[in-house]
Amino acid sequence: MNSINKAKALKVLGVLTICSSLSLGAYMLSAKDITLDIDGEIREVVTYANTVKDFLDNEKIVLNEDDYINVPLDAKIENNMNIIIKTSNAYMLSIGGGKYEIKSIFDRVEDILKENQVELGEKDYTIPDLSETVSPGDEIQVIEVEEVLEEVEESIPYESLVKQNSNMDIGQEKVTQKGQNGLKVKKINKRYENGELVSEEVVEEEVVKEPVPQITERGTRNVATSSRGTSFRYKKVLTMTATAYDLSYESTGKRPGDKYYGITASGTRARPGVVAVDPRVIPLGTKLYVKSLDGRQDYGFCVAEDTGGAIKGNRIDLFFNSSSEVRRFGVRKVKVYVLD
Repeated sequence: MNSINKAKALKVLGVLTICSSLSLGAYMLSAKDITLDIDGEIREVVTYANTVKDFLDNEKIVLNEDDYINVPLDAKIENNMNIIIKTSNAYMLSIGGGKYEIKSIFDRVEDILKENQVELGEKDYTIPDLSETVSPGDEIQVIEVEEVLEEVEESIPYESLVKQNSNMDIGQEKVTQKGQNGLKVKKINKRYENGELVSEEVVEEEVVKEPVPQITERGTRNVATSSRGTSFRYKKVLTMTATAYDLSYESTGKRPGDKYYGITASGTRARPGVVAVDPRVIPLGTKLYVKSLDGRQDYGFCVAEDTGGAIKGNRIDLFFNSSSEVRRFGVRKVKVYVLD
């Protein structure tokens, strides 16, 4: 190669070297330092990307629709740029009787609901609480609260009073003033959560009608008059069902000659003026006066000396000498005076 050609070659090589150096310098000048923050994980990245989208593509970062990035995707990459990405998570929202999947970049309940435009009423609350944090997939319950003020009428039961009346026999009662229930109006605050009644509170109560007590007069008089006009004193008086019996087999289950035939439970001989009772109601040996209630003749003074299998509770069996008297007596209501 002659000297002229050699000189030309050296000149071309020099030009190429200069161009290469300039290109490399320009390429090096295009490198940018980026701080990348993904869900709190921070790393420093050197990139030659032109836009944020190019940078994400180079880093193989895919953004979902609900993810957050702090800069537009078409923004130019600048040196020392901070790119913050928050990925969204799915949560279950229970509200209004239904369940829905929602997404949010936040983990605090209040922020999740706000991002999803879920507004709470004045008394509504959440489970967990608004200030608490949740994990992906957790359920957030919105409890919708409604308070309703209702007026309710309520009856006030009347009081029953008893007055003693010395002009009435013991055991007699008479209502002299009929009781009437009163009326009150209650204002009740009813609390509903998700449509279900959970509590009631009486906030106001007004009596609009006072109750009228029922007054019953009860006899205290312990002196009575027999059918013959004689007076007698007694402890108490009972209204009883009276039947009659005699010494017949039909009445006693015994025949003449049988052991204890004609003998009472007290060991005395059966006779008019002896009656059979339930000892739990009237003790044996008690003196009585049996008064008719139908206007017929009183059985009169008698003594409780006998018992009977069918004589239980408020029943009394009166002894007569003959079956005809027993049949004639039948079954009656009587007053039985227990004598002093």
